Parts: sequence; C-alpha cells; structure tokens
Amino acid sequence: MGELNPMYKRENLRLLRRALRLTQKEFIDRFLSDEAGKPTMSIATLSNLEAKDGPRMNDVIISVSEQLGIDSMHFSMPSEEFAEKIHILLPDDVSPEALGKLQSKKGSINQLLNRLTMYFAEQMFDKSLKKGDKIESDRVLATKLGVGRSAVREALKVLDVLGMIDIRPGQGTYISGNEANFFVIPLSWSLFMNGNQTESILEVRDLLEVKAAYLAADCVDDRALNRLYDVSHKIHQAYVEQNYKKFLDADLEFHSSIAECSGNTVIYSMLQTISNLMRHVSETGMIDGRQLQEIYEEHQRIYGLILAKDGEGAAEAMEEHMKRSKARYNYR
Repeated sequence: MGELNPMYKRENLRLLRRALRLTQKEFIDRFLSDEAGKPTMSIATLSNLEAKDGPRMNDVIISVSEQLGIDSMHFSMPSEEFAEKIHILLPDDVSPEALGKLQSKKGSINQLLNRLTMYFAEQMFDKSLKKGDKIESDRVLATKLGVGRSAVREALKVLDVLGMIDIRPGQGTYISGNEANFFVIPLSWSLFMNGNQTESILEVRDLLEVKAAYLAADCVDDRALNRLYDVSHKIHQAYVEQNYKKFLDADLEFHSSIAECSGNTVIYSMLQTISNLMRHVSETGMIDGRQLQEIYEEHQRIYGLILAKDGEGAAEAMEEHMKRSKARYNYR
C-alpha cells in the first residue's frame, strides 16, 4: 500500500460515492442518517467536504467505514491506488440495498482475516512459504479452514488491499514481495479488531513512544529530521496563535515524526495504527491555555533532547509526557 496521508480522504470519499453510483442525497440517506432515518448532515456540508475537506471529515469516514465493514485507513491511501483497489473493497453488487448486508458480516470476516494471516505466517516461520510464493487456491483454503469459498475470497481481497498478498487475475495469488508486511499488518489489524481494550492499547503505545524517542536521538535520516523540524515549527506557530485545533493536529504529527525518526518501521506502523484508533475512542480533555502551555513545553523538551542526541534524556522526557497526557484525555 502506498504511503498513507489524510490529505487523500477528500478525493477518496468522492471516488467511493461515485463508485456506489449514489447522489449526495442518496449517500447521506445511506450512510449519514440516524436510526429514525433523519439526515445528520446537509447536502451542502457533504459537498463542501468533498471539495475542501473540513472538521467533520473523520466522522464521515468512520461512519462509512463501519457500515461497509472496511478499514478507515484505506481512505488515506493515494487516490490513484484507492481508485484501482475500490472494486476489491466493495462487493460485486454495489447497490445500496446489497451494501446493507455487509455490517453483519464484519465480525466473521475479521476472524477469518486473523486465521488466514496466522496460517500464512506459520508457514513462513516454517520456511514452507516465502515472499513471492504462490499460495493455495481459495477452494483449498476454504476446505482447510472449514469456511465457504466466498468468505475466503472476500478475506483475500482485504489482505491484497493491505499489501500482504498479491492477487494476479488469471495467474493466482502470491505472498507479497515485502515479507515484513506479514508481521506488522496483523498486529495493527488486531488493534482495530479489539478496540475495546483501551487500557492495554495505551500501555503498548506508551512503551513504543518512549522507545521511539530513544531511537530518534540517533536518527541520521535528513528527510525524517527535516519533517520533525517542520512539525515542531507548526506546534510553535499554533501555540503563539493559541489555535487549539492546529496545535492538536500538529501534536499528532509530532509523535508520528518521532516514530519515523526512530527508523523502526514496526514501531512507526504500530503507533500510526494506535493513533488512528485512539482518535475514534477518545475525547480531548484540553480546556484551557495552561494545558496548552504544558504540552508545548513538554514537546520542546523532547525535541531539544532528540536534537542533542541524548537518547536517555529523550526517552525520560517522553515517558513523563505520556504520564501527564493521560490526565488530559478521557477514554470512553
């Protein structure tokens, strides 16, 4: 999968609506209405989101993803790739009526995805399967796993979108050339499947953030360091302007850029996934300028220690930052 970036959400949302052959009103009726059937968004607002993005974009993406039973991260993939893969994400019959049946399938598909990834991973550990190898047919897999062929095909399509396998029409299905995907993606996927384990996920996040800060102090990747510099500048500007939204957006980028500077792709992938997940289940507790100043000063200390190549100091500063952050957020 190409590099994920939230900037693609606007275009991908429009691509999805058109693939479903829905007008904006029909799209709202299908995905953005309450239990009583009353629209929760106006056509003008949806039109504005498709044209310019906006603060309600994530709410729309989450709602659509949940109802289709797909990963919301797909909307952050490059639009050209999204357009090519969209037929894989959606069923053959893309009518609104057919899509209504997908929600009930989500749990069973998630379980099958987990079984398939573990099945392939075990074969790779045993050296009976390696990157680039052709895997068994959906008929054989269905027999071995005791499920229907259609369910296996749906699960394989998702794994293809995630970059774990490569489906080649007329040739067969192959293990991805990037073998590491099999050991990173299942971990990230499991976090979304078990999103109710908030406390455990936060513990994992804190450990990874501290390690990322420690490793970032040894970063020699100019591109990654330049991104960290740019994000730190964004944070400073938002702090000076007392712009809470810009500050919070830059805060997420700050942690992401530190993970990138760590040079560890597993840490980076896991933290990206956890960040996306926690945005769905958390509500910010930031309510005043004092807290804004606290976070700004904590960030400045971490950033300074990373630039000073002080890994131990950066790790300690990040650990303290994560402890203090827990008091500023409420998780439901």
